[in-house]
This record gives sequence, structure tokens and C-alpha cells, in this order.
Amino acid sequence: MTVESTAARTPRRSAGNKAGTTGTKRTTSTTKKAAGARKSAEPALVQLLTPEGERVKNAEFDQYVAGITADDLRGLYRDMVLTRRFDAEATSLQRQGELGLWASLLGQEAAQIGSGRALRDDDYVFPTYREHGVAWCRGVDPTNLLGMFRGVNNGGWDPNGNNFHLYTIVIGSQALHATGYAMGVTKDGADSAVIAYFGDGASSQGDVAEAFTFSAVYNAPVVFFCQNNQWAISEPTEKQSRVPLYQRAQGFGFPGVRVDGNDVLANLAVTKWALERARAGEGPTLVEAFTYRMGAHTTSDDPTRYRGDEERLAWEAKDPILRLRRYLESANHADEGFFAELETESEALGKRVREAVRAMPDPDHFAIFENVYADGHALVDEERAQFAAYQASFADADGGK
Repeated sequence: MTVESTAARTPRRSAGNKAGTTGTKRTTSTTKKAAGARKSAEPALVQLLTPEGERVKNAEFDQYVAGITADDLRGLYRDMVLTRRFDAEATSLQRQGELGLWASLLGQEAAQIGSGRALRDDDYVFPTYREHGVAWCRGVDPTNLLGMFRGVNNGGWDPNGNNFHLYTIVIGSQALHATGYAMGVTKDGADSAVIAYFGDGASSQGDVAEAFTFSAVYNAPVVFFCQNNQWAISEPTEKQSRVPLYQRAQGFGFPGVRVDGNDVLANLAVTKWALERARAGEGPTLVEAFTYRMGAHTTSDDPTRYRGDEERLAWEAKDPILRLRRYLESANHADEGFFAELETESEALGKRVREAVRAMPDPDHFAIFENVYADGHALVDEERAQFAAYQASFADADGGK
């Protein structure tokens, strides 16, 4: 694998340039040249399927999808469609008051399904709170993801049952958990690998940098899979890093690669490559899946306040599901019967999820005060009483109910 060279960087001001001197001002032509240099230094993506659904040859990564069959391709398409359907249902349920919050993966299906299907059963996954597609690939029932967002549990599955850790809300901390687990895998003499998922915003966290350091020094069998969806809530990527995110790996001594995050085949191939490196004792890899968050950061967010429709429309043309469908149709790997049957299955999944959530109990409003201190605490008792009075105030408005 040939790692891209570090992109050209804009020179820092010299110590002799002080405010008010001509040395601190750039002419229009200089600014244009700098912008042109940055544009020309933008790295190419690893891509196997174009947005138009055309297969692209790649000398380095074709070998990792060489054995893929028409059934496999239809399976990847099914995974993405059903994951998107589940995600849409969860968003609707939150809008109806059935969930407290939801973090949508809309637009990121290829990154998650491609990487998720690259894993072996004995590999271990450390997700954030948006990896619904990876959870699907690991056999976690979609309804089990929703209890936490309804507030009735702290995660609805046994992590060791699927080698899929509980969702992590603290930004970036799972990268350290994954690194520690991977170091333990090495000590156990196992040949499995570990993968940690995080977003572009988390890549700026100290926990992630520490994970990079430890994984490199201890040659841990871990893949860092960064889904760069362009926005850390309302902060664009260019305000977080002066170089493409995957190039950060170079400073820690291990390879990084940028993949088209909307190309499920490319994500499958690149993740397989990175996992094989880890299992072979070659240490960590950083994969940057260059994708886009089509929806809001969470259902409490309003993306129209910080980004325009033009940007979203441009990325809609790169839709990961439509891309694979075009390829399936052009290669005669799927017919209308397949798509119609999948649509029926999709609707059935949505109905099952909807019914399961509505059958869940309402959250215990006072559970937050339990187990804060082993023997109780006067301040917690006071806060509980204040919250009880606040809750009781709604009874009058509802006629005493």
C-alpha cells in the first residue's frame, strides 16, 4: 500500500512579521496561488464504484473484493436499504415522542456496511452512537439499539455476544478502549483484530491522539475507522485540521488511507486490507471514510443553520444506495423482483421496530438519582425532591392526571 504524501501546508508567519507590517499581508494573487496549491494537493480517494455505478479498477485493492459474487453484492445492497429503513423509522419515532434522541446515519450506510462486512466473527468492535449499520452486520437486533435512546436501559445487548461493544456517548473515548483491548489480544496470542469507529469531530479529541500513540508504540492490532461526514455538529472539517485527517497517522508512525465513504465496495476492500495488516502483526491503520451526514447531527440539531442546500444536493448525487443499485442493474445482478421483495421486507422491518418501541415501558424519571452514591447523599435527596415537585406541577395542567 502506498500512503499519500503529506499535503502542502500554508507557511506559518515568521517571527519577524509583526502586525501592521507589509509582511503580514497577502496579495490576491498569493492567496489564489495558495488556494490552488491546496486544491491540487487534495488526495484522491480509493474508489471502486463511481457515483454513476461504474466499476473502477484498482491495482492495490481489487484483490480484496476479487471473490465477491452477485449474491454478495445483493447482500450489501440489502444491508444498506434495511439499515436506512430502520434509521428512518427511528427518526420518525423520536419526532413522535417515543425516543428522547436519535443520531441518524443517513448517507453513511456504505462506510458502515462495507467495513462491517469486512470483519470476522472473532474481531471486536468499539462503536460510537451512530454505528447502526455496523450493529446490523454484527447481528444486533435493531430494536435493541433503541432502549438507550428511549431512556429505559444503558444499552440493550450483551457486548460479548456479538463482539460489539455498547454504544459510547463520550466523544473519542472508545478509541482508547479499543487500543487497550487490542493490546490484550496481542498478549493472549490471538490473531483477531479490533476496530474503533469515530467521527471527524472525535479525531480532534485528546483520547484519540493518545490511542494513536499507544497503538503505534505497542503495535496493537487495531483499525481506526474515521467516518469523516464533513461536520462535527456545526463545525466543518477544515476548521479542525490543516491536512486531510488520514494523514495524521503519519505523525504517529502508522499508515493512513482515505476511501470514498459512499462506495460500499471500496470500504469493504480497504477495511479488509487494514484488518489483515493488524492480524499479521503490522500494527494499526487509520482509515478515513470520506462521506457526508445527510441529516442532522442528532434530532436535536438544525443543520439548516450552518450549511446550505447546495452542499446537501451535491452529496445526494453520490448516494451510496443508488450507486450500488445502478451497478447491480447495469451488470444484470438484480431484477425488479429483487427490489420489490426488498421493499416489502423493508416495510416489515419498519413495522416491527415501530411496534417494539411502542411496547417498551416509559422511562423511570427518577432512575437518574439512583446509585449516584452507595449510601445516599443529602444533595441528591434535595435534587430528587425538587425534580418530583417539578413533575407534579404538570399534573395540575392535565386535570390532576
